[in-house]
Amino acid sequence: MKQKVTAVFDIGKTNKKFFLFDKKFKEVHKEYISFEEIEDEDGHPTENLPALKKWLKKVFDRILEKKEFNVEAINFSTYGASFVHIDENGKPLTPLYNYTKPLPSNIVDSFFKKYGPKEEFLKTTGCVDLSMLNSGLQLYWLKYSQPEVFSKIKYSLHLPQYLSYVFTGIPLSEYTSIGCHTALWDFGKKDYHDWVYKEGIDKILPPIVSTETSVNMNYNGNRIKIGVGIHDSSAALLPYVRSIKKKFVLVSTGTWSIVFNPFAGDQILDDAFKNDTLNYMRINGRPVRAARIFLGNEYKLQVEKLNKHFGVNDEYHQTVSFDYDTYLEIMKDFKYCFKWESITDDNMPEKTAFYFDKYEHAYHQMMTELVLLQIKCIKEALGSDEIKRIYVDGGFSNNDIYIKLLSHNFNDKKLSTTDASLGSALGAAISISDKKLNSKFLKQNYALKKHVPFIVNG
Repeated sequence: MKQKVTAVFDIGKTNKKFFLFDKKFKEVHKEYISFEEIEDEDGHPTENLPALKKWLKKVFDRILEKKEFNVEAINFSTYGASFVHIDENGKPLTPLYNYTKPLPSNIVDSFFKKYGPKEEFLKTTGCVDLSMLNSGLQLYWLKYSQPEVFSKIKYSLHLPQYLSYVFTGIPLSEYTSIGCHTALWDFGKKDYHDWVYKEGIDKILPPIVSTETSVNMNYNGNRIKIGVGIHDSSAALLPYVRSIKKKFVLVSTGTWSIVFNPFAGDQILDDAFKNDTLNYMRINGRPVRAARIFLGNEYKLQVEKLNKHFGVNDEYHQTVSFDYDTYLEIMKDFKYCFKWESITDDNMPEKTAFYFDKYEHAYHQMMTELVLLQIKCIKEALGSDEIKRIYVDGGFSNNDIYIKLLSHNFNDKKLSTTDASLGSALGAAISISDKKLNSKFLKQNYALKKHVPFIVNG
């Protein structure tokens, strides 16, 4: 008898993954591929959309032919801030512009001249600055720099919804993609910002549906429920929201360390504007307050320097565990030693100074300073909320020093780590499922581990 499964395409910038999950959300099949980037008309690297589309169809059609699986549903999780602009025949009109592509300064200036002041606008739309990372600005840029292309756009679809469209032919919008720093949404009004209507952008944005929406279709002779897609950060948050009953923040660590507070509600608009505080949206359109820091990137840069300075191999940092006496020594006469390369901080010195002759000591010092930055970031996401639970997933969840210092500094809260390697893919599967998750879900699927703060003697 065929096994009933949900299929998920999880599309990252580098790896494109395909999963099959069983009824209990256990992974039963996985494959992945990566494509060489192509260039847009300005020579900027971008996603190879034709190759991606071809791969999606090929993989899915092959899975449908397999004897052992009965695919009941399919959904899509992808990175955000990326639009596919299609004409009346559903054909993409432009490359999938990379969100790292610079936005011409005259476009940004003219936008703020019309719709500023800047700080007020960024706060209202939950953005940290205006660039191509705010996908709504891409539409404004196209309207004024490529009017002939803009005039042919029937619909502009965020990438998760475009992948869904490839299978359904139905153009839709959903909250998590609209709400991820697009500059399109007014979080106070709970509607598109006025500028979207004034520029006529709303006419090319498809109808908004809940992220839990799915379309029942006959696909190649198979009855399949097809999801509308979901933004990967919101997807990664979903299993926590669905299975934890009490309020919490999620610290999702990687190149960026992003702290999500799904319980901030309307408080986000009352707080002072901060440079790295932004908003996302949950699948039902409710706001998520988020604060971010370039922690993983900075860690990588500093570890390379430490390795070189002390003449150790590239993997040596992974062997260093928390040492209580070393930490006490650092804290006894604490001073900031590290000058960061990709993070700005008022406390950092003019240049890095090593006061230690041992790698372990310097590494503890670096982690202590990085965790102080992380604490600040968590506090920004918490705002004035009384939240007692912190969950950490991603790369730093396995860093002994990071976890012990975080737990120590938040000793009034319960800190747990999870191994959420399936994060966004699992979230995409859950978003179109009717299944209720219970409190044991994280333990069974995410290797949930609770941490107790260390005790300072004396």
